[in-house]
Amino acid sequence: MIDTVLVVGGYGVFGARISMHLAREPQVDVVVAGRDMDSARAFCAQHGGRPFRLDRDDPDLAGIVRDLRPFLVIDAAGPFQAYGPEPYRLAAAAVRAGAHYLDLPDDPHFTAGIAVLDPQAREAGRVVFSGASSVPALSSAATDELAEGMGDIHLIESVILPGNRAPRGLSVIRAIVGQAGRPLVLWRGGCGVSVPGWSGLRRIALGSVGGRDVGPRWASFNAAPDLALFPRRFRARSVLFRAGLELKLMHGGLLLLSLPVRWGLMRSLAPLARPLKWIAERLEPFGSDTGGMRVRVAGVTGRGEVEVRDWVLIAGAGDGPHIPAVPARVLFRMLREGALAPGARACLAAFPLARAEAIMAGLDIATRRAVAPQRLLFAHALGPDFARLPHPVKDLHTVVDLRRWRGMAEVSNGPGRLARLVRMLMRFPKAGRAVPVEVTMERLGEGEVWTRSFAGRRFRSHLSCRPEGAGGVRERFGPFSFDIGLSVRDGRLLYPVAAGRLFGLPLPRALLPVSTSFEEADDAGRATFDVAIALPLAGAIVRYRGWLRPDDGMDEAAGAGAPAASGLTAGTAPPSAAARQGR
Repeated sequence: MIDTVLVVGGYGVFGARISMHLAREPQVDVVVAGRDMDSARAFCAQHGGRPFRLDRDDPDLAGIVRDLRPFLVIDAAGPFQAYGPEPYRLAAAAVRAGAHYLDLPDDPHFTAGIAVLDPQAREAGRVVFSGASSVPALSSAATDELAEGMGDIHLIESVILPGNRAPRGLSVIRAIVGQAGRPLVLWRGGCGVSVPGWSGLRRIALGSVGGRDVGPRWASFNAAPDLALFPRRFRARSVLFRAGLELKLMHGGLLLLSLPVRWGLMRSLAPLARPLKWIAERLEPFGSDTGGMRVRVAGVTGRGEVEVRDWVLIAGAGDGPHIPAVPARVLFRMLREGALAPGARACLAAFPLARAEAIMAGLDIATRRAVAPQRLLFAHALGPDFARLPHPVKDLHTVVDLRRWRGMAEVSNGPGRLARLVRMLMRFPKAGRAVPVEVTMERLGEGEVWTRSFAGRRFRSHLSCRPEGAGGVRERFGPFSFDIGLSVRDGRLLYPVAAGRLFGLPLPRALLPVSTSFEEADDAGRATFDVAIALPLAGAIVRYRGWLRPDDGMDEAAGAGAPAASGLTAGTAPPSAAARQGR
């Protein structure tokens, strides 16, 4: 029996790869469709398939699709964020025609919203998947494997770094520049955090796989379905996605161009897509045809160990653009096998990662996995004593990526002008009862940054390990730093100050703060703190004591109020097609 597969946009950058590979499958009739019949004919003459003119906006779209009697409809056209008031018109037409349906959007709203067709798809016994591309289909398959046995996922981070010679259509360029500078929402520490698109600049190296190497390249925050869908699906505390352009000139140039959008002087850079595409084409000979992708999962295993697990993919010889076609090829075979349950949903962990890797075996693509232990700051500083802490205190200091805490405190201040001056310089909290407290602990390299807020009054410190062999931690407040000889006694974590410095110069004992501070757990299962700071020459400076509970959104992420496209991604810019390019 011959299965007809209708590929809309089947001669485009990504659709062409799908059409090309499916045309080689046995007993498959690939219909390469789009508005430009000449392009469809030219493609089919070279790669096979049957050319067909199809306008997605045709009033009789449902009848046209029905007459083709397809087994599967694949929408690889896009841009999906511009589909207008009936975004799922083609998907609905496919279901009514008795066909399965896949698409390749990187728009979080579009991908999550496909569930609106779930009743019709179930009734028809058909599979409707949105996001059958590098994200979220492939990234979620990697995450699902990496997360196995990890009971508490603190971070899922994906990054895609295409080679500069990867092909780019106008719609791809429009999507890339259209989100630069516009707000997108990341899931950090259990909360949605708005950041500008193309911000969060970092140098990321994927390393070497199969003789191919992707060294340090710039990458920035981009929108992707992962941001909206992974917090609920994997119960992750943080989900990040970055993409980059290989040439610093292009990546940095787009970053500079995005500033007027950030400042509100321009709504979007999308009108500049055509001239920026012209510039990109002039720069195409530079850089390389090697690109890559990394999915990272970090968290606490069921054995209580903290691990960072990576899946890395590197594509050479210009094969990067084939990667977004891989999920469609895997899913086509699974549909033929009857291995997928009917219904309409985002394409999340829909297939084992090994099936995708088997599909890629014929391409210049190599993958590797890596697992590395992550050293927690306080566990390292305390050594075996860390295990003696009560669970709420251990949890307080399990900072793999970013943790948030909320509670109440009572604050008292010492008398005198000197004490008042010290409190002002250090931004210690004002006196009060039932003072609301928020604490954020963020991992930064091997250290941590703590931001404490007492009724909106914030002060921040940076903690790191003391020099090798010294034990304890070093806490820095601006030009001041203090060595704290941590110890555990009777279930309490004690914070005595052992030494201090100002601009790196040792403080004399007469100026060294005296800290009688500790943390413990109360009968309600909360972490509690009692911080008392004094100076030999000034007496009591401040004392604050209270309790903290996790404020990480984990209950929300598991239930009906979980972050979804309507909430987490509200206000996001058009997503980045750079995320798909060259993956």
